[in-house]
Amino acid sequence: MQIKILGCSGGIGGDFRTTSMLVDHDILIDAGTGVGDLEMDELLAVDHIFITHSHLDHIACLPLLLDTVIGFREKPVTVYATKETLETLRTHIFNWKVWPDFNCIPDAVQPILRYNEVKLGEFVELNGRKITPLPANHVVPAVGYHVDSGKNSFVFTGDTTVCDALWVEVNKITNLKFLIIETAFSNSEFELAKLSKHLCPSMLATELGKLDLSKLPDLTNVLVTHLKPCEGEVIMQEIAENYSTLPLLALKRQQVLKL
Repeated sequence: MQIKILGCSGGIGGDFRTTSMLVDHDILIDAGTGVGDLEMDELLAVDHIFITHSHLDHIACLPLLLDTVIGFREKPVTVYATKETLETLRTHIFNWKVWPDFNCIPDAVQPILRYNEVKLGEFVELNGRKITPLPANHVVPAVGYHVDSGKNSFVFTGDTTVCDALWVEVNKITNLKFLIIETAFSNSEFELAKLSKHLCPSMLATELGKLDLSKLPDLTNVLVTHLKPCEGEVIMQEIAENYSTLPLLALKRQQVLKL
């Protein structure tokens, strides 16, 4: 299994793309602006999309992807998310006002879009790969995801702030290789991070201190995502000053992780 990072920025402009990860060729985790760099054959290969939460930087390309592939697919694209996130998509995106309701196009019997509700702790298995929603703490209902190849696995926290329940679940994962966690703001923006329920470097250090590394022997790197454009160097420097137990690296667009 491999994960290709299509986008991992907290904004756009130049080479920055917002959050999306391609697992193998057929699974997306989030559908931010990074999806727009995929070629047509790559878009057509996507059968499953797991959404962490309903914020625009994580769903921006979902409507456009569906509009692009309709008419060229024989089976629907399945979108997986919590009940609350699916309701937001139905009510505020696929509502014929912002975008057509692809859940009934070309017809209600065989639509291009199908919804599949996920629940914390209940995995979805797709050709031997298990995807399990994890707790997150954000300003809207949100989850992270644990993706397990059977041999190794990774965790993507999605957007979150302090969340004890997340670490309870992460510490149970015996084959965790990569942890991808957000840090959207610098320490100087601590109050904004709290208000928007994101992390800053000092908060990240506290959260990573909740890892039980004795139970995570394969975890070698923590990858930091959702850095705000033009603030990445400052944030990563502050992270280095606040935490030194594990190597921390900034996640990069087009980076490929092998599991």
